[in-house]
Amino acid sequence: MEPTDDETRPALPPVVAAAWGLRERAPKGPRPGLTLAGIVAAAVALADAEGLAAVSMSRVAKELGAATMALYRYVSAKDELLTLMVDAAYGEPPGPGGTGPQWRTGLAGWAWAERAALQRHPWVVRVPISGPPLTPYSLSWLENGLRCLAGTGLGESEKMSVMLLLTGYVRNDALLTTQIQEASAASGRRIDEIMPEYGQLVARVADPARFPALREVIDAGVLSQEDGPDDEFVFGLDRLLDGVETLIRARTTA
Repeated sequence: MEPTDDETRPALPPVVAAAWGLRERAPKGPRPGLTLAGIVAAAVALADAEGLAAVSMSRVAKELGAATMALYRYVSAKDELLTLMVDAAYGEPPGPGGTGPQWRTGLAGWAWAERAALQRHPWVVRVPISGPPLTPYSLSWLENGLRCLAGTGLGESEKMSVMLLLTGYVRNDALLTTQIQEASAASGRRIDEIMPEYGQLVARVADPARFPALREVIDAGVLSQEDGPDDEFVFGLDRLLDGVETLIRARTTA
Protein backbone atom coordinates (compact mmCIF):
# COMPACT_ATOMS: atom_id res chain seq x y z
CA MET A 1 0.00 0.00 0.00
CA GLU A 2 1.36 3.41 -0.99
CA PRO A 3 1.83 5.85 1.88
CA THR A 4 -0.64 8.72 2.04
CA ASP A 5 0.37 12.36 1.89
CA ASP A 6 -0.17 12.66 5.64
CA GLU A 7 2.22 9.76 6.21
CA THR A 8 5.02 11.11 4.00
CA ARG A 9 4.97 14.77 4.94
CA PRO A 10 7.00 15.81 8.01
CA ALA A 11 5.12 16.15 11.27
CA LEU A 12 4.70 19.62 12.71
CA PRO A 13 7.04 20.29 15.63
CA PRO A 14 5.06 20.37 18.88
CA VAL A 15 5.68 24.07 19.44
CA VAL A 16 4.42 24.90 15.94
CA ALA A 17 1.33 22.80 16.47
CA ALA A 18 0.75 24.64 19.76
CA ALA A 19 1.18 28.04 18.11
CA TRP A 20 -1.41 27.20 15.47
CA GLY A 21 -3.82 25.65 17.98
CA LEU A 22 -3.40 22.17 16.48
CA ARG A 23 -2.09 20.32 19.51
CA GLU A 24 -4.48 18.19 21.49
CA ARG A 25 -5.03 19.03 25.13
CA ALA A 26 -3.29 17.01 27.80
CA PRO A 27 -5.35 14.01 28.91
CA LYS A 28 -5.54 15.29 32.51
CA GLY A 29 -7.27 18.40 31.28
CA PRO A 30 -6.36 22.06 31.72
CA ARG A 31 -6.33 23.96 34.97
CA PRO A 32 -9.38 26.26 35.15
CA GLY A 33 -8.42 29.85 34.38
CA LEU A 34 -5.21 29.02 32.53
CA THR A 35 -4.84 29.35 28.78
CA LEU A 36 -1.86 29.05 26.48
CA ALA A 37 -2.31 32.65 25.37
CA GLY A 38 -2.45 33.82 28.99
CA ILE A 39 0.73 31.93 29.88
CA VAL A 40 2.58 33.42 26.93
CA ALA A 41 1.32 36.93 27.70
CA ALA A 42 2.49 36.64 31.32
CA ALA A 43 5.92 35.46 30.19
CA VAL A 44 6.22 38.34 27.70
CA ALA A 45 5.26 40.86 30.38
CA LEU A 46 7.85 39.37 32.73
CA ALA A 47 10.60 39.54 30.09
CA ASP A 48 9.66 43.14 29.27
CA ALA A 49 9.85 44.14 32.93
CA GLU A 50 12.86 42.17 34.14
CA GLY A 51 14.66 40.75 31.12
CA LEU A 52 14.86 37.31 29.60
CA ALA A 53 16.86 35.87 32.49
CA ALA A 54 13.86 36.31 34.78
CA VAL A 55 11.70 33.99 32.69
CA SER A 56 11.36 30.46 34.02
CA MET A 57 8.45 28.08 34.17
CA SER A 58 8.23 28.46 37.94
CA ARG A 59 8.38 32.26 37.83
CA VAL A 60 5.69 32.49 35.15
CA ALA A 61 3.53 30.11 37.15
CA LYS A 62 3.99 32.34 40.20
CA GLU A 63 2.93 35.40 38.20
CA LEU A 64 -0.25 33.54 37.24
CA GLY A 65 -0.90 32.20 40.72
CA ALA A 66 -0.64 28.63 39.49
CA ALA A 67 1.47 25.58 40.21
CA THR A 68 4.46 25.09 37.94
CA MET A 69 3.26 21.67 36.84
CA ALA A 70 -0.01 23.19 35.68
CA LEU A 71 1.90 25.11 32.98
CA TYR A 72 3.30 21.90 31.55
CA ARG A 73 -0.20 20.91 30.47
CA TYR A 74 0.04 23.76 27.96
CA VAL A 75 3.78 24.23 27.36
CA SER A 76 6.11 21.25 27.27
CA ALA A 77 9.36 23.10 28.05
CA LYS A 78 10.90 26.53 28.48
CA ASP A 79 12.30 26.47 24.92
CA GLU A 80 8.78 26.02 23.61
CA LEU A 81 7.60 28.93 25.75
CA LEU A 82 10.37 31.15 24.38
CA THR A 83 9.36 30.39 20.80
CA LEU A 84 5.77 31.30 21.54
CA MET A 85 6.89 34.45 23.37
CA VAL A 86 8.87 35.65 20.37
CA ASP A 87 5.91 35.13 18.06
CA ALA A 88 3.61 37.01 20.44
CA ALA A 89 6.15 39.83 20.83
CA TYR A 90 6.22 40.44 17.09
CA GLY A 91 2.44 40.43 16.87
CA GLU A 92 0.59 41.36 13.70
CA PRO A 93 2.79 42.81 10.96
CA PRO A 94 2.08 46.13 9.29
CA GLY A 95 -0.34 46.00 6.41
CA PRO A 96 1.17 45.14 3.02
CA GLY A 97 3.03 48.19 1.76
CA GLY A 98 3.55 49.41 -1.77
CA THR A 99 4.16 46.85 -4.50
CA GLY A 100 5.54 47.11 -8.02
CA PRO A 101 7.13 50.57 -8.41
CA GLN A 102 6.39 51.27 -4.72
CA TRP A 103 8.23 48.19 -3.43
CA ARG A 104 10.92 50.29 -1.72
CA THR A 105 8.41 52.26 0.35
CA GLY A 106 6.76 49.01 1.38
CA LEU A 107 9.97 47.28 2.45
CA ALA A 108 11.22 50.37 4.29
CA GLY A 109 7.97 50.50 6.26
CA TRP A 110 8.30 46.77 6.98
CA ALA A 111 11.84 47.24 8.31
CA TRP A 112 10.88 50.17 10.53
CA ALA A 113 7.95 48.19 11.91
CA GLU A 114 10.18 45.21 12.77
CA ARG A 115 12.66 47.55 14.43
CA ALA A 116 9.86 49.07 16.50
CA ALA A 117 8.72 45.60 17.60
CA LEU A 118 12.25 44.73 18.71
CA GLN A 119 12.59 48.02 20.55
CA ARG A 120 9.38 47.27 22.46
CA HIS A 121 10.70 43.82 23.36
CA PRO A 122 14.54 43.99 23.23
CA TRP A 123 14.89 40.55 24.83
CA VAL A 124 13.69 38.96 21.58
CA VAL A 125 17.14 39.22 20.00
CA ARG A 126 18.55 37.25 22.95
CA VAL A 127 16.42 34.21 22.13
CA PRO A 128 18.42 31.79 19.92
CA ILE A 129 16.92 31.20 16.49
CA SER A 130 15.96 27.53 16.39
CA GLY A 131 14.80 27.31 12.79
CA PRO A 132 13.08 29.10 9.91
CA PRO A 133 9.77 30.90 10.55
CA LEU A 134 6.80 28.58 11.10
CA THR A 135 4.68 30.31 13.73
CA PRO A 136 1.59 32.37 12.80
CA TYR A 137 2.92 35.89 13.22
CA SER A 138 6.37 35.09 11.83
CA LEU A 139 4.82 33.75 8.63
CA SER A 140 2.54 36.78 8.43
CA TRP A 141 5.56 39.09 8.60
CA LEU A 142 7.28 37.09 5.89
CA GLU A 143 4.16 37.11 3.74
CA ASN A 144 3.75 40.87 3.94
CA GLY A 145 7.40 41.48 3.15
CA LEU A 146 7.25 39.22 0.11
CA ARG A 147 4.14 41.00 -1.11
CA CYS A 148 6.14 44.23 -1.30
CA LEU A 149 8.36 42.57 -3.90
CA ALA A 150 5.49 41.49 -6.14
CA GLY A 151 5.88 42.83 -9.67
CA THR A 152 9.55 43.71 -9.26
CA GLY A 153 10.83 41.04 -11.64
CA LEU A 154 12.80 39.25 -8.94
CA GLY A 155 12.70 35.47 -8.82
CA GLU A 156 11.04 33.79 -5.87
CA SER A 157 14.39 32.66 -4.47
CA GLU A 158 15.70 36.23 -4.76
CA LYS A 159 12.68 37.57 -2.91
CA MET A 160 13.34 35.20 -0.02
CA SER A 161 17.01 36.23 0.00
CA VAL A 162 16.02 39.90 0.17
CA MET A 163 13.80 39.22 3.17
CA LEU A 164 16.55 37.27 4.93
CA LEU A 165 19.01 40.10 4.29
CA LEU A 166 16.55 42.75 5.49
CA THR A 167 15.48 41.03 8.70
CA GLY A 168 19.11 40.17 9.45
CA TYR A 169 20.02 43.84 9.19
CA VAL A 170 17.16 44.91 11.45
CA ARG A 171 17.93 42.26 14.08
CA ASN A 172 21.62 43.14 14.10
CA ASP A 173 20.80 46.81 14.59
CA ALA A 174 18.45 45.92 17.44
CA LEU A 175 21.04 43.69 19.11
CA LEU A 176 23.77 46.31 18.85
CA THR A 177 21.45 48.99 20.23
CA THR A 178 20.45 46.74 23.13
CA GLN A 179 24.07 45.96 24.00
CA ILE A 180 25.03 49.64 23.92
CA GLN A 181 22.10 50.53 26.16
CA GLU A 182 23.05 47.76 28.59
CA ALA A 183 26.64 48.96 28.69
CA SER A 184 25.46 52.50 29.29
CA ALA A 185 23.19 51.39 32.13
CA ALA A 186 25.98 49.32 33.71
CA SER A 187 28.34 52.30 33.68
CA GLY A 188 25.73 54.68 35.02
CA ARG A 189 26.42 57.09 32.18
CA ARG A 190 24.39 58.20 29.20
CA ILE A 191 25.47 57.26 25.69
CA ASP A 192 25.83 60.92 24.74
CA GLU A 193 28.40 61.21 27.55
CA ILE A 194 30.35 58.11 26.55
CA MET A 195 30.84 58.73 22.84
CA PRO A 196 32.68 62.11 23.00
CA GLU A 197 35.08 60.63 25.54
CA TYR A 198 35.55 57.61 23.29
CA GLY A 199 36.79 59.88 20.51
CA GLN A 200 39.30 61.47 22.85
CA LEU A 201 40.57 58.10 24.07
CA VAL A 202 41.00 56.76 20.54
CA ALA A 203 42.90 59.91 19.62
CA ARG A 204 45.37 59.22 22.43
CA VAL A 205 46.24 55.69 21.28
CA ALA A 206 45.76 55.81 17.49
CA ASP A 207 49.24 56.53 16.15
CA PRO A 208 48.92 58.19 12.69
CA ALA A 209 51.65 55.97 11.25
CA ARG A 210 49.82 52.77 12.23
CA PHE A 211 46.22 53.98 11.88
CA PRO A 212 46.28 56.61 9.12
CA ALA A 213 42.71 55.99 7.91
CA LEU A 214 41.33 56.00 11.45
CA ARG A 215 43.28 59.16 12.18
CA GLU A 216 41.54 60.93 9.31
CA VAL A 217 38.20 59.98 10.82
CA ILE A 218 39.30 61.31 14.21
CA ASP A 219 40.68 64.55 12.77
CA ALA A 220 37.42 65.09 10.91
CA GLY A 221 35.63 65.07 14.25
CA VAL A 222 33.44 62.12 13.33
CA LEU A 223 33.84 60.35 16.67
CA SER A 224 32.88 63.50 18.52
CA GLN A 225 29.67 64.10 16.61
CA GLU A 226 26.33 63.39 18.24
CA ASP A 227 24.26 61.44 15.74
CA GLY A 228 20.52 61.15 16.05
CA PRO A 229 19.17 57.85 17.43
CA ASP A 230 18.05 56.72 13.99
CA ASP A 231 20.82 58.07 11.76
CA GLU A 232 22.86 54.88 11.49
CA PHE A 233 19.76 52.76 10.91
CA VAL A 234 18.60 55.07 8.12
CA PHE A 235 22.00 55.02 6.45
CA GLY A 236 22.28 51.23 6.50
CA LEU A 237 18.69 50.64 5.40
CA ASP A 238 19.06 53.03 2.49
CA ARG A 239 22.26 51.32 1.32
CA LEU A 240 20.65 47.90 1.60
CA LEU A 241 17.63 48.99 -0.43
CA ASP A 242 19.93 50.66 -2.96
CA GLY A 243 21.45 47.25 -3.57
CA VAL A 244 18.05 45.61 -3.99
CA GLU A 245 17.06 48.37 -6.40
CA THR A 246 20.16 47.71 -8.48
CA LEU A 247 19.22 44.02 -8.68
CA ILE A 248 15.63 44.83 -9.65
CA ARG A 249 16.82 47.15 -12.43
CA ALA A 250 19.11 44.42 -13.72
CA ARG A 251 16.24 41.93 -13.81
CA THR A 252 13.76 44.28 -15.48
CA THR A 253 16.24 45.37 -18.19
CA ALA A 254 17.65 41.91 -18.92
